[in-house]
Parts: sequence; structure tokens; C-alpha cells
Amino acid sequence: MTNGTATTTDLDATLEKYRVELTGYCYRMLGSSFEAEDAVQDTMIRAWRSYDKFEGRSSLRSWLYRIATNVCLDMLTAGNKRARPMDLTESTPLARAALVPRPDSTWLEPMPDSRVLPTPADPAEAAVAKESVRLAFMAALQQLPARQRAVLILREVLAWKASEVAELLGTSVASVNSALQRARATLAERRRPDAEASVSDRLDEEQRKLLERYVTAFEGYDMSALTALLHEDAVMTMPPFDLWLTGADDITGFMTTLGAPCAGSRLVPVEVNGLPGFAQYKPDPEGGGFTPWAVQVLEISDGRITGFHCFLDTARWFPLFGLPLHLEAEADEVQQGA
Repeated sequence: MTNGTATTTDLDATLEKYRVELTGYCYRMLGSSFEAEDAVQDTMIRAWRSYDKFEGRSSLRSWLYRIATNVCLDMLTAGNKRARPMDLTESTPLARAALVPRPDSTWLEPMPDSRVLPTPADPAEAAVAKESVRLAFMAALQQLPARQRAVLILREVLAWKASEVAELLGTSVASVNSALQRARATLAERRRPDAEASVSDRLDEEQRKLLERYVTAFEGYDMSALTALLHEDAVMTMPPFDLWLTGADDITGFMTTLGAPCAGSRLVPVEVNGLPGFAQYKPDPEGGGFTPWAVQVLEISDGRITGFHCFLDTARWFPLFGLPLHLEAEADEVQQGA
């Protein structure tokens, strides 16, 4: 069977080359890891079915982005805006901390870098791509109307020309420029202090040492050592719960009370949302070894941890990151526990 001049196998391979960048685009549009992958799959199916009608007046890449944009705009017609806990409620003092879950559709979701970030040759492009999937920027994008969101991503992140965006959206260059101006103004108006957190595209020596100290402090559940690593205004979130805490005292206080079962956890490094992160496994007193507990995403600024975000729905996140659902205890731990 042929589809135009391409065989089915050739077409599948050609479309597949665009999967990562399209997933990144749809993820920025939708704020959901799983919805983004569904949107890209829908895009691929639509492209495959209508490839005979593709006349080559634009590039294949532009055509695929047009399809993906329409898919995302259709998915966003319900008007839902995914968020972080700090976008929805005030910070809660530890004394009033309560774990109240909200539906999955409420939350901005984490995403492995490998699924959304192609590997450009230009380090500057790589840095922009990472910045554009960080949690603070993703949360800001969610505040924009859907078409403004598309314009901002295409123009600012993917560096499309205004004329290219206008053609994709079926509108004028003036309309695109106006939408971009409004989107920039909204982002500037709603910018939170935590949006300033930054991590080098490639971790520098200071950042690597900070993360090593963090792993040592967390696995040892050493609250004094952890306090020394946290910024005075550090934020801790735990979706699907809407609780969020501010400051080292409340964060470490939570970890030694409601979070006490996490003592003795093990951390496995992951690359998530353009930031350093860890898969946290806590001790499994019944089965032995360690069981999944959270995907942690860390925000760093000026040599301190400013954001400590724990995504707790491990049945969804660990398979997405290709992580095992159990860690065996190491030999020395087994011996110590005997």
C-alpha cells in the first residue's frame, strides 16, 4: 500500500521524527503529560489519513503543527486551566496543614525531558527549550487564552515568523502580533517570584554539589542539613493535594510529622521539566525494599533550593518515567535489619 509517493513504512518513519517536538508543543499547550501524548497520537493519525491531500504548499513540519494546534484547541474548548497549588490557594501554616486532594484534571503535570525536548546542536536553543517546560513558565502559560498560548509558544519558544504563525492559525500578521503583545503583558503581570528560579542547561559544579548534599540530607532525613540547603522562602507542593508550604521551618516540620514515613527513602535521579529531579522510593515495611512515593522536581536559585515539588500519583508517573515500581534493599541494609 502507498500513501502518495511514500510507502506506509516510510510515512510512519517520517512522521515519527516529529513526535518529540510535537509532544513538547502539545504539552506546553495543554499542561498535561498524558493529554499531550494523546494529542500527538491524534495528530499522527489525522496526518496519516489525510496525507494524500497534503499538497506540499507548506513544509510537512508546518502542516503537522497546524494539525496539532487544531487538536489542542479542540481539547481546550472546555476552558480548563491546569495549575500548581500556589496558583489556587494561599500558603498554609504547618499548624493548619491538611491533605485535601483535588481531581487530576486540576494539576499541571510533570514530564520527562526525553519526551518533550529534542536535542538541538545549539546550546542556546537547548536552554530556551528547557526554560519553556519549567513548572513556573508552564503555569504562566496556563493563564493565557488558548490562541494566545499558541502564538506565544510558536513565536517565543519555537521562533516561528509572525507570517508563519498567521498562516497556521488562518489569521493576519497584525492579529498575531497583537496576540503576542497581550500574552507577554499577561505573563509579566502574573509573574511570580519563583519564576526567577534558574538552573543551567548543563548543571554546573556548584549545582551538582548542592544536589549531592540534598540527596545525602534527604536520604539521611537530616533536617538540619536540609534546612541549610533551602531558601528562606522555599516552597513545597504535593499534588494531588492543594496544600503548599513556605519556608524551611514548615517544610521540615511537615517532613518530621505527616511526612515521617518518608524517613529512610532512596532517591533516583530523573530529568523532568528542564530541571533536576528525583524519583523517591520510601521504605516498604510489608514487602521489604522500597516502594514508589513521589517524583520530586527541584527549583534552584543562587545556590539554594527554592522549589520542592512532589508529584505523588506514582501509579501514573513512575511508568511515564520508565521507573521500576519496586527497589530492592541493598545487601548492607538487609544485614542491618536482620
